[in-house]
Amino acid sequence: MEKMSELQDKIEAYKEEGIHRVKLAITDIDGVLRGKYISLDKFASLFNTTGGFCDCVFGWDVNDTLYDNTHFTGWHTAYPDALFKLDLATERRIPGENIPFFIADFVDKDGKGSHPVCPRNAFKRILKKANDMGFGINQAFEYEFFVFDETPHTIREKNYTDLKPLTPGMFGYSTIRNTTQGEMFNALMDYCAELDIPIEGLHCETGPGVWEAALHYDEGLASVDKASLFKTFAKVFFQQRDLMATFMARWNLSLPGQSGHIHQSLYDLKTNKPLFYDAAGTHNMSELMQHYIAGQIHYLKPFLSLCAPTINSYTRLVKGFWAPTAATWGYENRTGALRVIGGSPKSQRVEFRVGSADANPYLASAAMLGAGLLGIEKKLTLPEPIQGNAYATQDSLPHEWQLPTNLKESVANLKQSPEAVELFGEEFIQHFIATREWEVREYEKAITDWQLKRYFEII
Repeated sequence: MEKMSELQDKIEAYKEEGIHRVKLAITDIDGVLRGKYISLDKFASLFNTTGGFCDCVFGWDVNDTLYDNTHFTGWHTAYPDALFKLDLATERRIPGENIPFFIADFVDKDGKGSHPVCPRNAFKRILKKANDMGFGINQAFEYEFFVFDETPHTIREKNYTDLKPLTPGMFGYSTIRNTTQGEMFNALMDYCAELDIPIEGLHCETGPGVWEAALHYDEGLASVDKASLFKTFAKVFFQQRDLMATFMARWNLSLPGQSGHIHQSLYDLKTNKPLFYDAAGTHNMSELMQHYIAGQIHYLKPFLSLCAPTINSYTRLVKGFWAPTAATWGYENRTGALRVIGGSPKSQRVEFRVGSADANPYLASAAMLGAGLLGIEKKLTLPEPIQGNAYATQDSLPHEWQLPTNLKESVANLKQSPEAVELFGEEFIQHFIATREWEVREYEKAITDWQLKRYFEII
């Protein structure tokens, strides 16, 4: 009865505001939001129960090309509806539309349990493991993205060449650029605040038209939801202005790549006490924090494809371009994979610097949280930190610390990881591996510009 009363109150409030529909979205394996508008009558029918969403969203790639190698769904299953449920706690308004927006979760066939291959469910499973161990997690995401004076039509007409950045030149932290474009900088921050995705800091990064947004930290699932929504709605914001933002890991080999850094810290669920700080510890690191980072180092190589999931991801992971190439850590060292940031009990944290902007935030966060929890469970020992340039010391590091240079090798490492199955479940890992192997196969079909220029005339 309470639920019905709550629903009636919400519907009446919507009608009084002149709202006639809502929007919902789910997240596919690549982190792309797929959604629809629904009427208030349909919303009312979904309020307390499940709806159906074609599970082809787990059966195709980013270009809507159907996989031919997945077991979970495909022509052999006839692409049935998968059940989903609205997460009513995620309600927010889409700026300019006055439309309520909800994130939806896929659920199992009974409509109650966790869906085996839904990325948001995958993160929730790892979060539950943390909660069962007595830990909550605070996270903050940072995204770099290039902004172009282009539209979805012009980039295709130009075949993705000779694109015009919003601003020229290498000018990181530029006051000239962010003041000249001040109206747009402020508008993006206001837009995101209205969407309940507050931006803590926004500046020009090094590169033509590059911006970097540091999202305000939040707890657990809410932090990852905000990262996911930011990537989609930042694109919406710019496309509404006949501009384009890209979050691909690297669009030009002469320019730095685009990162998706994640700041993490654990706290005690019972006392809310931060757990990474110890005034007597080296760099104020608690023993628990050391085990956590040791786990991330130990499992970064096998879990890498969850954090670097595209062919393009690996063009960013090269020496000298602000992206790590080995599983290393250091104190306030931006050349390593994991940067320990010291300070007060509240600010002590670790920054995961490997992930690129193209990663699915649910999976990148789940992989690193899961790796850290395994480190705590197994009381793994933290190796010595890297001093100075991590690139210069890479050749002397153990083989298991060396990160793969391509998606094919990275997926092969994931295949050999029993811990990945332990954390994510066999069905999820099998499906994810199949989708990444498909991505590799699609890439291997392509004849690149490099091949044409190198071989067409001369060979």
